[in-house]
Amino acid sequence: MPYQSLFRGVEMSEEEEQLQAKTSEEEEDEEEEDEESKICQVCGDQANGYHFNAMTCEGCKGFFRRAMKRPATFCCPFQKNCVITKSNRRQCQACRLQKCLSIGMKKDMIMSDQAVEERRWNIKRKRLMAEPILLSPQQEKLIQELTAAHEQTFDRTCSHFHQFRPLDRCTASVSNQTQQGSTSYSMPLGGSDCGFSSEGPGSSSSSSSSSSVTCDAGQAPDEKCKKPVFTSLSHVNDLSTYMIQNVINYAKIITAFRGLTMEDQISLLKGAMFEMVQIRFNMLFNNKTGIWECGSLHYCMDDAYRAGFQPHLLDPLMKFHYTLRGLELHDVEYTLMQAISLFSPDRPGVTSSDVISCHQENLAVTLLAYIESKRTDSDKHTATVPQASMEETKGEHCNLLFPKIMACLTEMRTMNEEYSKQVMQIQDIQPELSPLILEVVSQDS
Repeated sequence: MPYQSLFRGVEMSEEEEQLQAKTSEEEEDEEEEDEESKICQVCGDQANGYHFNAMTCEGCKGFFRRAMKRPATFCCPFQKNCVITKSNRRQCQACRLQKCLSIGMKKDMIMSDQAVEERRWNIKRKRLMAEPILLSPQQEKLIQELTAAHEQTFDRTCSHFHQFRPLDRCTASVSNQTQQGSTSYSMPLGGSDCGFSSEGPGSSSSSSSSSSVTCDAGQAPDEKCKKPVFTSLSHVNDLSTYMIQNVINYAKIITAFRGLTMEDQISLLKGAMFEMVQIRFNMLFNNKTGIWECGSLHYCMDDAYRAGFQPHLLDPLMKFHYTLRGLELHDVEYTLMQAISLFSPDRPGVTSSDVISCHQENLAVTLLAYIESKRTDSDKHTATVPQASMEETKGEHCNLLFPKIMACLTEMRTMNEEYSKQVMQIQDIQPELSPLILEVVSQDS
């Protein structure tokens, strides 16, 4: 053999040359036999492989599958001994089918239509998975627009949050109120001190003297915190109004949103406002401490309780923030999540649902493409996956991240109605919510 002579480093002997020539002739003969054997055993045409247990061409393979699936019986118009060839194989279906059966083609090897469709889909899916997924230029442009709008309207440190009324963490009045008809709410990670300074940036000393309620240790429980009932409502009202204004400004920057009618714009904003504010608030959530860190302003869920919100909303809301933060989303994913929530075609009062549905579908496809293209293998796992099982679950987080994000959006929608209900209850007890908040939760479109 040639490679043997190379390894030995000597010339081949005459016997070896004869042996090589003989071997080459045998290999050529085998190739000729292979070519000759690839003949359809039914019609003699060029075969392309074994089908249903026999070497056949593509035409006879399809004929046999169709013949076995249809209820009709074939009848030979001649003497039932037709010679089937490539040229006349269409003239007598009965003899052609009999030839298929005589060479060993088996009906039980035919796949069902469903199995064939699944096989085609699996082949297509594997081909797509093998190809690198890239964001299209249109998707890149969309992400750039949404990211720019988000950065212009999202104040991570609340540095532009001015003239707010200080947060009063007195609990006596709230406790008195809950004893009358609701269960008291206490967060294990919160407590009364959430790291907030009442003299934070932008606080107003004049508003502090008029709306804040002090709780001195020397006062009796009945004498302190008599009014207002919800001690932190003034501050939470100011903060919520500020964040709502930012969300409105965010939506106005988006080209697709500006292209909608004013009625649809209002309907979408009212329907998605609670969800979009919570998505933004989640970007500030520290899931190790249970604290929302807005620069020098720190909040815990007890602050919402002291503003009048009840456990029926706060319990699932707290769980939601831990779940969403645990996904370790990129800022782009948060931004796309906001936009998907905004462009929900089934909001009350929406008229151009088809147009809005197309926008939402485009956003969802862009989010999925971003996850598939931007997250590396080492980045495809949540923080909760144990190190020991990393290799076993490699790629699983990336595959599940998109449905998990969509599940979080669905979870928020279940809380939306309860939020509006509790806001109106708070307003009935302590009517100091801003007109903007009341407009968002109102039922009128």
